[in-house]
Formats: sequence, C-alpha cells, structure tokens
Amino acid sequence: MPLLGRLLIITFIESLATTLIERGVYFYSHSRLGFTDGENLGLALGFGAAYALGALASHGIAQRVAEKRLLVATLVAQLAGFATLFFSAGAVLLVAMNTVLGCINGLKWPVIESYVNAGRTPAAQARVVGLFNISWAPAVAVALVLAGPLIDWWSPSLFAAAGLLNLVSLALVRPLGRRPEHLAFDHPERPAPAEMVRLRSLLAASRWSMLGSYSLMWVLAALLPRVYTDLGIGVTAATALSALLDAVRTATFLGLGLWQGWHNRRWTQVIVIFGLPAGFFLALFAPNLAAALGGGGGVGLAAVLAGEVIFGLVAGTTYYAALYYAMIVKNAAVEAGGAHEGLIGTGFAIGPLAGLAGGWLSPRVGGPVAGMTAGIAPIILVCSAGAVWLLAKCGPSRGRAERTSRLSSP
Repeated sequence: MPLLGRLLIITFIESLATTLIERGVYFYSHSRLGFTDGENLGLALGFGAAYALGALASHGIAQRVAEKRLLVATLVAQLAGFATLFFSAGAVLLVAMNTVLGCINGLKWPVIESYVNAGRTPAAQARVVGLFNISWAPAVAVALVLAGPLIDWWSPSLFAAAGLLNLVSLALVRPLGRRPEHLAFDHPERPAPAEMVRLRSLLAASRWSMLGSYSLMWVLAALLPRVYTDLGIGVTAATALSALLDAVRTATFLGLGLWQGWHNRRWTQVIVIFGLPAGFFLALFAPNLAAALGGGGGVGLAAVLAGEVIFGLVAGTTYYAALYYAMIVKNAAVEAGGAHEGLIGTGFAIGPLAGLAGGWLSPRVGGPVAGMTAGIAPIILVCSAGAVWLLAKCGPSRGRAERTSRLSSP
C-alpha cells in the first residue's frame, strides 16, 4: 500500500474512533448519566485544556523519542482508555478518563499531520492538505450518526467500537518510518522571503479565526444535545442531525481542495469573521427565537439546521486555511501541527469556560440568550479583532502588487 494512502486510512480510522468518544460522549453523558448543560460544559473544558497541553508538548516529545514511537504510545494509551470506559463509565470516571483522552489526542494528531504532509512542495502541499481534510472530516459525521444508535442499543458498545478501530490503526502504523522526511528549507520551491511574510500574516489571522471557531464549536458540541431534547428529538436522531455541521465542513474542505483561487487571499477570512457568530447563535438559540415569534418546533428545527450549515461552512474554511499556511510556513514539522492542534485544544477549553460563565450570568442578566451572549461575546470580539488586525498587515497579494507596480512605473 502506498505510504500516503496508508496514512490517509489511519487518519480516517482515528478520526472515526476518537469522534465516537470526543463528540458522542456528550450525548452519552446527557442521556445516560443525566448531565446538565453546565456539567457537559465542564466535561468539555477538561478535555480541551488537556488537549491543548498535549498538543503543545508533542513537538518536544517527538524530538526526543521520534515520531513513530510517540504515535504508537498514544494509540496504546488511547486503547487503554477506551477499554477502561467500556468496563465502567460512571460520572467520575468518565470525566477523569475523558480528560486523559484529551491529552492523548493532543499528542497524537500533530504527529499524524506531520507524517501526512512532510516532504511536499507548496504546490503539492495544497493537494495533500485537501486529502487529509477529506479523510478525517467525513469520519466525524459518520461517527456522530453511529454514536446515537450505539448508545441507544447498548451504551458500552460506544467504547468497544472505538477500541476495535484503534486496534486497526495500531496494525497500520507498523510500516511507518521512525521519522517523517521533510523538504529541505533551501529547496527552490519554498516560498520567497517576501511571500513568506504575507503567508505568516495569513497564518496568524486564520489561527485567530480558528481559535474562535473551535471555542464556539465546543459550546455547540456540549449544548446541542439539550437543544435537540427541547425540540423533542431522541438521541439517535439528534446525533445524526448534529452531524450536519460536520458534513458541511467536509463539503467545504472538498471545495477548497478542488479550487485553489482562495490561496494567499484575505476575503475568505472576512467571511469567516461574520459567519461564525451568525451560525453559532442561530444553531443555539433558534428554538428560543421561534418560540418568541410564535413559530412551532418545525421552524425552530429548520433554523437550528441552518445555523449548523453556516457554521460548518465558515469553520471548515478557517481550519483549512490555518492548516495549509502552517504546513508551508513550518515545513510540515510536528511543531506546525502542535501549534495548530494546541489552538484547537485551547478553543475546546475557553469555549466551554465562556459557556459556563454565560450560564452563571443568565439569571442575572435576563435569561439564557442574554447570559450566553454575554459569556461568548468576548471570545468573538477578541478573535475577530486579532484576525482583522493581522489581515490588515498582509498588504496586497503578489499578483496585485505586481500589477500596481507596473501601472505606477514610468
């Protein structure tokens, strides 16, 4: 089997296995353990904080022990975590093990990203990042569709399925080299210094937007189970409906991979800045709005799904941009994936923290909509301001700068 094909299969399987727990756990905890919104947000906060720590540590550990050894160690540790939850998934153990799994995932994904992307020229990088994205993203939607029936049928089967998939990944990583081979920094197809300055600004801007997107996404992950319960939708249908966001994100990855006209352009991030809060608030509070306007549950459901579509589109755009620019600027080192996944983990943590703040504020400022808005608004404002500031620093694209130079020359 070609190396890239093997790596993409590992990516799909690991995304499927981890999402069964990473996203399915909130439906499990809500439907089987009776977790409240606040308790689910606390569960998400622990996972996110541990994920960020693992991701930021991954580069240093990989430098010391080699990437393959670190990858195998994380897969074995993850399998042990799934097995523990299969035998006992009470509230305390679930919270503790979910936090441990967050750290393991933070360590694992930068290494996989490095193996997939190492040794590529910038032109090839665009194609491979696209293949990577459409390998992991569909698995998220598939896992969410599967999670509900597994929980409904026999809840421990959720953890058993993840563990069996993990065993397949362990078999597939055996032929990998000890370390991925990277492109030489002086390779003639590496970006020129002037272009690299622009790429760094675009990378930083897309990372600010991605931080905002994952912060808001993890609030949705924790609270959508309750939103669908309020709409009278059971857990099997609810997990499938919540997968719409990820299906749209996958379609966005496919579109951006096929059409590369967005490369080195700022307008995509401008769309993201406005689209993230619009999609988030529509998905989370559409039932409240429909009830206030006298609409029925069908109107509320349609609006929730519309919010998921908007959010999936813009979240997919900023994720793709952040990973693409990171792999070029950092030459596909584990450091690139570590910083990328570290920001994702930070979003996993600060989003639920803001959600908890919003829940605390709700009875003090007039209700859940006003409270959650007050809790989430600082994340939206800070991340948007950071992205706008860095986009302003980019300057014109190379093609536009060359056209301007020709027009102004005598």
